[in-house]
Amino acid sequence: MTKKRLKILVSNDDGIDAPGIQALAGEMKKLGDVTVIAPDKQRSAVGHAITMNYPLRASKFYKNGEFFGYAIEGTPADCVKLAIRSLLPEKPDILVSGVNHGSNTAINIIYSGTVSAATEGTILGIPSIAISLTTYGSEPDFRYAALFARKLAEMVARKGLPEATLLNVNVPAIQKKEIKGVRVTRQGKTRWDDTFDVRRDPNDKEYYWLTGKLEVIDTSDDTDEIAVMNNYISITPIQYDLTDYATLAKIHEWKFDKLLRD
Repeated sequence: MTKKRLKILVSNDDGIDAPGIQALAGEMKKLGDVTVIAPDKQRSAVGHAITMNYPLRASKFYKNGEFFGYAIEGTPADCVKLAIRSLLPEKPDILVSGVNHGSNTAINIIYSGTVSAATEGTILGIPSIAISLTTYGSEPDFRYAALFARKLAEMVARKGLPEATLLNVNVPAIQKKEIKGVRVTRQGKTRWDDTFDVRRDPNDKEYYWLTGKLEVIDTSDDTDEIAVMNNYISITPIQYDLTDYATLAKIHEWKFDKLLRD
């Protein structure tokens, strides 16, 4: 009996021409039939934004003279939504977003377009993975992260994921032999100490450039941020349900009806 090839959707937020998505698509082609649908340019840190007031345009994108995928004039969430609702003839078996250039741990998760592409896949009922390489260096090597993503995708395809849950994966940017192992983690607690540099353009007009320093609040070993700092691959199951259930139970006791009285 011939083994069925998986239908795999690949996306990202670094843009369709990014080396991370090229490495990822190459590995995923060893596992199944791959369709790449990604933003036409860098869309990092756009979160789960979608385009509503402008048309979305999809263009065929070629790399080294060969068809690579579709470039979308939109956000990562747009790409996944358009892929599944319009461009693909049938729903993919799995979605993998990445390989992102830079970590997506702790507070970065809520800003990440890479994670949001996987989140949109999860919303639309597709087992989804977001994978990131934890470096902002100028010449990162995405090969091992892409290889790990392919092996993990094969496991997820076999075992499945709970409804509304995706896997957020962060791979340390070190040699394979230096990786100590894999840790299943929870989302860590960090915050950005943001500042804005005030600069002037060639026309002497003032503008602002966001900079900042990441502050680690929770240093527990079971968090994603600390795992990658200690040379472990971090796998964090996350959901898009943002309800604080502990507080939900507490505020049921508040007397909200008083707010309606004159």
